[in-house]
Amino acid sequence: MTAIARFDLKLDADDKDLLARAASLMGTTMAGFVRSAAKEKAQQLLEQESRVTISKRDFLAFNAAINGVFNPNPAMQAALKAAAKVKRA
Repeated sequence: MTAIARFDLKLDADDKDLLARAASLMGTTMAGFVRSAAKEKAQQLLEQESRVTISKRDFLAFNAAINGVFNPNPAMQAALKAAAKVKRA
């Protein structure tokens, strides 16, 4: 069973009236309306913040890098050789 956590919110009278009217239009309680609106906004924000946006130029460079031929530098070549030795052992 999910634990219930309490969250109290103080509003001025105008804000409370606004929320009460909106909740009534949605056919829900003020608590249900605020919970739903806050959850929706939080999900939008978290989704937006988890996206990476890059320019077209950067996308083309990234795409070329991941789809191009793999040419490891000397440090990577040494690491690959060391990993191969560990794998055989």
